[in-house]
Amino acid sequence: MIVSWNWLKEYVALDMSAEELTLRLTMSGLNLEGTEERPDDLAIDLEVTSNRPDCLGHIGVAREIAALYDLPLKQPDPQPPTTDETTASATSVEIECDDLCPRYFARVIRGVKTGPSPAWLRDRLETLGIASINNVVDVTNYVLMESGQPLHAFDFDKLHGNRIVVRRAKPGEKITAIDQRDYELDDQMCVIADADRPVAIGGVMGGLDTEIGNGTVNVLIETADFAPLSIRNTARKLNLHSDSSYRFERGVDPDGLDWGSRRCCQLILEIAGGELLDEPVIAGKPTDEETPAVTLRFAQLKRILGIDIPAADAIRILKELGLTQQGEATAESAAFIAPSWRRDLTREIDLIEEVVRIYGYDEIPADVPVPLMLSTKTRRDRVADAVRDTLTAAGFFEAITMSFVSDDLCDLFTPRGDIPRLKVEHSSRKHENVLRQSLIPSLLVSRRENERHGTPNAELFEIAHVYLKAEPGAGTAPLDEGAGTEVVGSQSGEPQMMGLVSGRSFADVKGVVRAVVKRMNGSANFDVRPSDVSQFAPGRGGEILLNGEVCGWLGELDREVSDKLDLRDAVTVAEFDVAALEAAAELTPTYTLLPQFPAMDRDLNFMLDETVAWSQLADAVRESAGPLLDTVSFGGQYRGKQIPAGKKSYIVRITYRSHDRTLTTEEVDMAVQGVVTACESKLGATQR
Repeated sequence: MIVSWNWLKEYVALDMSAEELTLRLTMSGLNLEGTEERPDDLAIDLEVTSNRPDCLGHIGVAREIAALYDLPLKQPDPQPPTTDETTASATSVEIECDDLCPRYFARVIRGVKTGPSPAWLRDRLETLGIASINNVVDVTNYVLMESGQPLHAFDFDKLHGNRIVVRRAKPGEKITAIDQRDYELDDQMCVIADADRPVAIGGVMGGLDTEIGNGTVNVLIETADFAPLSIRNTARKLNLHSDSSYRFERGVDPDGLDWGSRRCCQLILEIAGGELLDEPVIAGKPTDEETPAVTLRFAQLKRILGIDIPAADAIRILKELGLTQQGEATAESAAFIAPSWRRDLTREIDLIEEVVRIYGYDEIPADVPVPLMLSTKTRRDRVADAVRDTLTAAGFFEAITMSFVSDDLCDLFTPRGDIPRLKVEHSSRKHENVLRQSLIPSLLVSRRENERHGTPNAELFEIAHVYLKAEPGAGTAPLDEGAGTEVVGSQSGEPQMMGLVSGRSFADVKGVVRAVVKRMNGSANFDVRPSDVSQFAPGRGGEILLNGEVCGWLGELDREVSDKLDLRDAVTVAEFDVAALEAAAELTPTYTLLPQFPAMDRDLNFMLDETVAWSQLADAVRESAGPLLDTVSFGGQYRGKQIPAGKKSYIVRITYRSHDRTLTTEEVDMAVQGVVTACESKLGATQR
């Protein structure tokens, strides 16, 4: 937003230097992008964040300056003279799509004399980089830059039927805009039409057929409020952006429509002459929503900031920013109602931010004592933190990706099967309007982008929600309902998942996931069993089991999936439910004495059927090893010439230890024999 130094002086006294002012504005949230000397003026370029559309006009910036320096704000009060003829007798306005345009003001001026603008008006606009067109159009641009409220002027005599209809465009309908380019519209776009045709793309740009020219005598002035998302989508679809669409996308002051209309008409009468018809035609209704009061507790102000800001100063600052105090302030608090141009002020913390940014962040000392507070983290937060710590220690980097994906991207990984997808009707992302059902597709795209930017071995993980469609009254949404297997953990349609993608082998990633599980609970039973996930390479994927319950999937992606994203190497992925980890987690630390007596190890080599999993063997060993068992660990797996077809060999290491004495060889051998007997009878194992 470029503002003029001379223009600002019309609303607030600028007794300070430009350097001092821009520094104060920067510290208050309006960052300085740069300044440029203009003839007899100074152009100041300010960065305005998307939540502050009120500062997209000179009056809004002047209001900030007035609050910063405790100065009065001088705002015009336009009261243009009118004739006895009413606007309603000359024109009508009908809104057919109040979801796209909730409110529309129209005023008519007869007998204007279009021509060049006076020097002061041309200079003001040129300081902001806006070319002068003619006196009527220049006034609409002037009021836009003054108040932030976009306006448009129609040649009234060129409106067929002398009427305005605000409607959706018809599919395939075309319009030639004032930039002399043709645009094809669709029924998601709002147009301003007359009796026969569209004459403007609502909130974006006017049409060439009704633009103000040298022969214009009668003018219709439009001020309106358009739905921000509709304007954003229209501007993107048409690749047509303007000063008006920029402001409508962020939201204009709905209570400022009449002021902007009166101000524009007043200036046109002064500069171009003419007569203003009485009483505007207003279509649509003002919002019925009452802005709730927000209470500011002065003790909370001190607790958050760590400094004492006098209550009187806090109240003054909020009032100068346009807030209305509700009732009388007490020693403890005061209540305020935010103005219509500050819809971002909805919480107490918002008011605290407003107070401190005007009072001055530099007033907060660097050595403010920070009070000790008990942790407010939930059990789920602590589990997620532990997962992050484990994965980063294993060499993974956390990614944060969008929740919206395309249908094609969603198809890349569908372990739940073909289940209904949630789609957003009016997405700001043209092709990505599906709420993701898995974290893996987004992470695969991130890995591909890292490969393209010279980081081929990006090991990525993400902890975030996925979104599953639940039928009304269905209650829970099983994690694997498409495959017919109910999954422990999430009890809603928005389960929190942990997903990771890696270039490591299946065994390595399985070890990483096992480490995460063991970090949560050292005694938890973890395993992976084969499953039919179509995106996994044959025999290289399965379901993750936690204490016997399915909680996710792990596997190497089929090369066909990797090729769709142009991934260079094989990729292994894993995804599991954080709620299942939370249910199994042991987060309270326990102290265990260091062992005082030596351990004795025994390695056993069993030959088993190919269908017997390691977890089954480990469970059988634990159940039969007796009270002296310390740990059971995997020693290796072998298939070869010495092993018959359909068989495999597992090496299991068993560690025995007593906490009160040194074990003898005889008692350990006896315990081992019990393990061998149990494995032979339960699993059909043969000791090698």
